[in-house]
Amino acid sequence: MKIAHKRLRLLTATAMLGISSAALAQQATGPAETGSDEIIVTALKRSTNLQDTPISISAVTGESIANSGVQSIADLNSSIPSLTFEDGGPSNRRVVIRGIRAAGEPTVGTYYDETPVTGSIGAGNDSGGSTPELRLFDVERVEVLRGPQGTLYGSGSMGGTLRVIYQKPTFTSEGAVDVSLSDTRDGGLNYEGNAMVNVPIVEDKIAVRAVGFYRNANGYVDNTTLNIKNINDNKSYGGRFLVRLQPTEALTIDAAAYINRTRTDTNAWTLTSGKYNSDALTRQPVRDDLELYSLTANYDFGGVVLTGVVSYLDRDLDTVSDVSRFIRSTRTAAGCAARVSAGQPCSSTQLTDYYALVDSQSTSALFPQQTMKSWTAELRLSSDGSGPLNWTVGGFYSDRDTSVANPQSNADPVTGAIIEPQQIATVRFIDDSLRQVAAFGEFSYDVTDRLNLTVGGRYFRYDKDISGQTTIGSILVGAVVRPLSFVKSDEDGTAFKFNGSYKITDDVLFYAEAAQGFRPGGANQVIGLAQELTPYKSDSLWNYEVGLKNTLFDRRLFLNVDVFQIDWSDMQITGRTPNGAFSFITNAGKARVRGAELEATIRPAAGFTITGNASYIDAKLRENQANANVSAPGLKGDRIPYVPKFSAGIGAQYVWALTDNLSGLARIDGNTVGGSYSDFRPTGTFTRKVDSYQLVNARLGVEGPDSAWGAYLFVTNLLDDTAITRATSSAIAVGRTLVNSATPRTIGVNLRTKF
Repeated sequence: MKIAHKRLRLLTATAMLGISSAALAQQATGPAETGSDEIIVTALKRSTNLQDTPISISAVTGESIANSGVQSIADLNSSIPSLTFEDGGPSNRRVVIRGIRAAGEPTVGTYYDETPVTGSIGAGNDSGGSTPELRLFDVERVEVLRGPQGTLYGSGSMGGTLRVIYQKPTFTSEGAVDVSLSDTRDGGLNYEGNAMVNVPIVEDKIAVRAVGFYRNANGYVDNTTLNIKNINDNKSYGGRFLVRLQPTEALTIDAAAYINRTRTDTNAWTLTSGKYNSDALTRQPVRDDLELYSLTANYDFGGVVLTGVVSYLDRDLDTVSDVSRFIRSTRTAAGCAARVSAGQPCSSTQLTDYYALVDSQSTSALFPQQTMKSWTAELRLSSDGSGPLNWTVGGFYSDRDTSVANPQSNADPVTGAIIEPQQIATVRFIDDSLRQVAAFGEFSYDVTDRLNLTVGGRYFRYDKDISGQTTIGSILVGAVVRPLSFVKSDEDGTAFKFNGSYKITDDVLFYAEAAQGFRPGGANQVIGLAQELTPYKSDSLWNYEVGLKNTLFDRRLFLNVDVFQIDWSDMQITGRTPNGAFSFITNAGKARVRGAELEATIRPAAGFTITGNASYIDAKLRENQANANVSAPGLKGDRIPYVPKFSAGIGAQYVWALTDNLSGLARIDGNTVGGSYSDFRPTGTFTRKVDSYQLVNARLGVEGPDSAWGAYLFVTNLLDDTAITRATSSAIAVGRTLVNSATPRTIGVNLRTKF
């Protein structure tokens, strides 16, 4: 274990200092409460009680997020059934719900407050693989809706919807500070700070809320080729600024600005080089700058609420991917024959010139630089939920423009950094424009005081325009100079939802649902395809499910279960070019997903809470994948990549009185994730098995009255499991397996206070 004794003494001393000083500064009246079991959600675009909402939905409160040490949406998978993340590292994560995992546009709609966000399309047209992540500090709650939400949330929500709802300005003065110091095995010291201040400007009329954060996480991956320790150091910083205007009791206006900056290097390492060791020949930095601005207005007419939302997302994402070994692997006589002389042996002159060309690019990387700008707007009317008929109707518009410049650039063989000014071997440009309009409605009627029927529908139209060109070619990677070319994809259609629920008793709710989800099609601009722009179709699915929500034993036990089947048509997936070097989007025919989910919360005694969840997912192709461009097509019965059959999570928290002035808090969280494959064909050349893993986190601390302050010792990845979350290979990797994994065991102290 690499944690130095000095670091341990420093962490312990900091914790004891925080505990003693906080105890002297505050008076306490008893143990803090673990939170109310009455959670109100707005998943249906109106307020409903979580246990009375007849859909598969989970909610995690801000209190639970703080107590479990959750920092980003990727940390939520242990708390939510069927929620997984294909984790390629910072700025490279894919959100998956119920096994609806695919490349292309997102299969899960991710919302920060009222604003939908997507990743940048990148060079592989895979916007779902780079979901934006904002810091989960000062959060009211997170809602996860499982199953397609096509009627109310539109495209991108075919697997489900993840909503982060931040705290809004209030008309009372308050603030909070949260700081942590920790040490990571195989890494070093990490530190971070979060702060919030809320100030009323005009009594009961205007208030502002400002949130800031800074995080410096020491890396734990060593690049043994470049001799750089902890190459994946991660620095992120940013904040939010929110203004609430309430000129009348009926009108509320919220304006918000979110800023997030990330500077890091990929945390991928090479399996054959030893744990947490990378043999990359270039550095692979990530620069992610995100700005999100939104304006939301609500007007209560009395029985009907009008909501208008407009938002703007601006994101710049630069990444680097080492291709040096692939370039060097072409330095053979056979490589010359294949690329220079149409399969015939090269002459000595040809061979000399060819080797010189390879040598000139022998240390190089792909350097995609992406800019995305997206406008969204929604206007809707909703009933207030007071009558037997509840409804929501509205319209939606979005306009997203993405530009990608993707050069192959030379790097310094000593430092691994991209040489400036750039020495470009090949470069292509992609411009992608996606516009969507929709009209939607959902109507829910209480037939009796126990029976409710709901029907919803959405009409949508999208227009997608893609242009691309390759201005500098390269025979080494198969890039041919191509003029500017265009392709257009447009489609309209409908998505429906049918739901029925019945209260068997006041504490047991049964529901059944059939709902439809959809995703736009598009076109590829990928090196190595027969055509520069190769189109793919939209895909859609139907989800059928039944579930039970149980509130038992005087609200000491909450037990929710459901079973579902999803029929997926024309699914979009990742294919590989015939040379195995590059990926692209194609359609794979049909798939079927069958599964079951369970959630439970038990409160056996005062201050003691146990939570648990589990999911079983059987996600398979229903027919052979037929596509001439795919190097290893999937066959009927193959499992969908990166979808584990079984996953589960459990947590326990106990809060008790230490003295009249102090409370103790002990918490432990664990989850297990089953194994999966990186591609459809288990025997494919580039397919890799991702083994199952288990992660355990723990926290122990003391708190003041009403959790006004707290000091905690915490451990993440207590068992120090390597926990590989993603494994990939390709011709670019030249026989190597690149993996991403959970952060090694981290021990730290956390101090926080509210005022």
